[in-house]
Amino acid sequence: MTEQLTTTTRWPELFHAPRTPLRARAARAILRSTVGHVPVRVTFPDGSAWGAGGPGSPELQVVRPASFFARLGRDTKIGLGEGYMAGDWRAAPGTDLADLLGPFAERLTALVPAPLLRLRRLVDVRLPHAERNSVEGARSNIERHYDLSNELFSLFLDPTMSYSSADFGGTVPASFADLEAAQVRKIDAVLDAARVGAGSRVLEIGTGWGALAIRAAGRGARVTTLTISTEQADLARERVAAAGLADRVEVRLQDYREVDGQYDAVVSVEMIEAVGEEFWPTYFATIDRVLAPGGTVAIQAITMAHERYLATRHSYGWIQKYVFPGGLIPSERAVDEVLAAHTSLRVTQRRPFGTDYARTLRLWRERFIDHWDEVHAAGFDETFRRMWELYLAYCEAGFAVGYLDVVQLRMERRP
Repeated sequence: MTEQLTTTTRWPELFHAPRTPLRARAARAILRSTVGHVPVRVTFPDGSAWGAGGPGSPELQVVRPASFFARLGRDTKIGLGEGYMAGDWRAAPGTDLADLLGPFAERLTALVPAPLLRLRRLVDVRLPHAERNSVEGARSNIERHYDLSNELFSLFLDPTMSYSSADFGGTVPASFADLEAAQVRKIDAVLDAARVGAGSRVLEIGTGWGALAIRAAGRGARVTTLTISTEQADLARERVAAAGLADRVEVRLQDYREVDGQYDAVVSVEMIEAVGEEFWPTYFATIDRVLAPGGTVAIQAITMAHERYLATRHSYGWIQKYVFPGGLIPSERAVDEVLAAHTSLRVTQRRPFGTDYARTLRLWRERFIDHWDEVHAAGFDETFRRMWELYLAYCEAGFAVGYLDVVQLRMERRP
């Protein structure tokens, strides 16, 4: 992503939001009622303020009220994020964005009055058919995120280039310098769960930029790793070669549905979120098919409570529109049900560590902000900056309050 486009060219709908006065008034009334139960302050240019928070509470500043409420009225789930991207609202000076979003995330299931929840189907946007994770659709969805630019990701990730939750081992990181060791700890935990050692034949679904494959090969394993991101494949091959492990690691530009062979261990870190509910049976059946007798599977997955998964699985949100097209977060129960119905596998070990993801995201966001000048020089505009900041802060808040979790799952064949 190196082309220099104007903000209005790259993000046209953000700056031509249609005015819907009736919906805007409804959104205004609903927000005022909602924040009356949340310990935050919502302030306006005329000096007025809403919310249950006091002077020291997180503060959301509405910069352009008319545009802000028009977006909320048009589509509440997407409009709030688009409003931040467009600059309609911001976290006040002295308020961290994730700290502002946290109280909302903590109360998300209770914020909307029950009578309005019954009208949800009238306002929810369905998942676009074009973003189905078919073989072709998955490639397109992945390109829109992971092929943005290797340079972009290198500017805020640690030297392992791990784009998944680190494992801080029960400690609180003091600085970004603590992230690399925590990412290595996470990788080792996945490999340990899959019982990867010298001579193991390992299949990795979702290469990232090669850190896990390199670590597994360093144990003496032979690794086949799959990605459908051309940018990731190119850099992963370079990193494997630089580590002197090209004879032990094969990086394939290949969809998981097309893999063959037999493997002693199958590992996959935060890839299931990009599979899509429709294709979960295929994903797990493929793992079952290529797993050698006596083999072990280890998956790291972002999860949410089952009732939240059921409530949101068919609706289209801001994250899906702008950050992760085709994405869907499962519940552990949903995973268990798919395994039981479509495979001979079962979960034999679960290790959740969601608060570590909040810490990981905080470090990524701080690093991204610190390196914004370099990100901007690589071709990304101010709207992208606000979008990326909101994405990282939004996710951090979800993990910090327990709305989201991350878990490592060991899977083995049923006796």
